[in-house]
Amino acid sequence: MRAEQGDGVGVFAFFLYGSDINRIADISRIRRDEQELKGFQRREIRDHVKEITAFLDSGPVLFPNAIILAMSPEVEFARSRGRSPDQALEVGETGTLKIPLYPEGNRAAWIVDGQQRSLALGAAKDRSIAVPVIGFVSDQLAIQREQFILVNKSRKLPTGLINELLPEVSVQLPRNLAVKQLPSTLCEALNNDQRSPFFRLIKRESDTKDRAGIVTDSALIETMKASLKTPAGALGQFRHNGDGNDTEAMYDALLLFWTAVRDTFPDAWGKSPTDSRLMHSAGIRAMGALMDTIMLRADAAADKSAAVRANLKRLAPHCCWTSGTWEGLGIVWNQIQSTSQHITKLSDYLMHIERDLARATP
Repeated sequence: MRAEQGDGVGVFAFFLYGSDINRIADISRIRRDEQELKGFQRREIRDHVKEITAFLDSGPVLFPNAIILAMSPEVEFARSRGRSPDQALEVGETGTLKIPLYPEGNRAAWIVDGQQRSLALGAAKDRSIAVPVIGFVSDQLAIQREQFILVNKSRKLPTGLINELLPEVSVQLPRNLAVKQLPSTLCEALNNDQRSPFFRLIKRESDTKDRAGIVTDSALIETMKASLKTPAGALGQFRHNGDGNDTEAMYDALLLFWTAVRDTFPDAWGKSPTDSRLMHSAGIRAMGALMDTIMLRADAAADKSAAVRANLKRLAPHCCWTSGTWEGLGIVWNQIQSTSQHITKLSDYLMHIERDLARATP
């Protein structure tokens, strides 16, 4: 299909086997010689390409993401003869587009958007995945760069939106999203279960103005991801590769630990992060890091809940969630921020204190 935009610029929409994209189009990588800046594409992101390739190789997949090409005026379009279909919207004309095949570096088209996808499609086992292509005619580097910037400057999807949508997705996901799916599902359960200490406290993209949560979902999800990585984790011990996951046991562990946290720090629980650093993402991440240690130590106890609560009770006097200065850190309670440095310092401090207190207990 051919249409026109701007000052008579030809724009084409067609389908092509993904494995053929790199036969007709070059990737114009950004580089600089002694005279000028050339190209515009960033370097290949190999891990990203591998993730997309793994997704494409996972089985029959839906992959409707369009590749955008800039094409040389050498391309030729021949309009189809005959009547248009009845009631067709006359936005353009159908026909045949001929794109010359040239060696790499001299091709008649350049990838404006979709270089990682095109590389993955070229590496995929299935060579017959048909992908949509949008092409516009221009061999001017300035216009290609302009379109590249415009396509890529749009805001990426909010993390919270992706987190909330992941539990509803049943297809196989790329690795970077798949590792978040189970934590996102557990997070959703914690927010909707009336037994949960986080009931209606977790921020979700679907929150209305009159019912907004106070705990960042990404903070909880990151603590769960970390716990799931190791078989010794409070959650990871219930992960069985190839045999499914005991998600019920994972959820029970979360309920046990965070209910004990809520009951140990009642004056700090349920407040806004500005009034309580326990509800701040830094506090959630730090206590989440402590969860594996405390839950592992409580495993041997006859009453696991009582053991967890006893450990937290010993720790409580050393915590400054709503006032005071963190001893050993030299940081006033409300100066704790969601930076990797503060989260690491606070996590290490709590784990060292908890360990020393446990050793000193008969």
